[in-house]
Amino acid sequence: MKIHNKKAIEFSFTWLFAVIIGVVILVLAIYAATKIFSAGQTETTTATAKEIGVLLNPLETGFEEGVSTSLSLVVETRIYNGCDNFSGFGNQEIKVAQKSFGRFTEPSLGINFPNKYIFSNETEDGKKFLIFSKSFDFPFKVANLIYLSSAEKKYCFIDAPENIKEELSQLKQENLLVENCSALSGITKVCFDTGTGCGVKVKYNSGYVEKNSKKLYFTTDALMYAAIFSSGGIYECQVSRLMQRAEELGSIYIKKASLLESKECHSNLDLLPLLNALRNYKDSSDLGTLSNKAEEIEDANRGSSCRMW
Repeated sequence: MKIHNKKAIEFSFTWLFAVIIGVVILVLAIYAATKIFSAGQTETTTATAKEIGVLLNPLETGFEEGVSTSLSLVVETRIYNGCDNFSGFGNQEIKVAQKSFGRFTEPSLGINFPNKYIFSNETEDGKKFLIFSKSFDFPFKVANLIYLSSAEKKYCFIDAPENIKEELSQLKQENLLVENCSALSGITKVCFDTGTGCGVKVKYNSGYVEKNSKKLYFTTDALMYAAIFSSGGIYECQVSRLMQRAEELGSIYIKKASLLESKECHSNLDLLPLLNALRNYKDSSDLGTLSNKAEEIEDANRGSSCRMW
């Protein structure tokens, strides 16, 4: 005859129930801690994205045009370059993710800047980022373009025109090389009209950059650099934003011309054909026609006794 110990059964059940409750509490605690940590990470990376935008202000306003600068961060960082051209001048968006426990966190909230034009790949990774800017005139100044790349990503400019070589040398930017670099490994070759094994091909006289089997058209050196350092989507979006801004600025110059004419200062500039063409802009393949109109206006402005810019 077997004797059952009811107290032992009750004790075992109580102990099992306590263990289950303990596990549940532990899981909830871990989940809450993860959420708090994630929220803290999001807040930190969002603040970093905002700080990056603020640090770029001197480049955007033109005080540092043509000068190379750098952005150094404490941890491995991924900068997301976003662009939209839906309304007004569109928006430059910056997001940031940083490495934590060996992997990148989720991207921060996007920070938007309507007055910035950053040309880069859609993502750039590193602790140090190198930046320079150049004015884009069409024919009047439209904006300063900002070029951003990771210091770990090196570019070799092969057979570049002398003016390009000189400009890059003056920048003293460590990841932009112009001499004795074609044999280096792990480097993006930027070839001007010649060369083999080139990641980027620049047809300088024809006015386009070819990369990833796609042609990105340019009209000035400022846009040439933009096409070299950007992914295709970013380039086309940012140039579209620039054309929107140029159209608005052109309208302002028309009003300025009318005001000056009332004071016997005649510019004799016809900006309307350029503005109409800007309104019909579709993609960078339209830049050639627009550029011809812009050059005619610049020639007329330069020869005018009442210059608009």
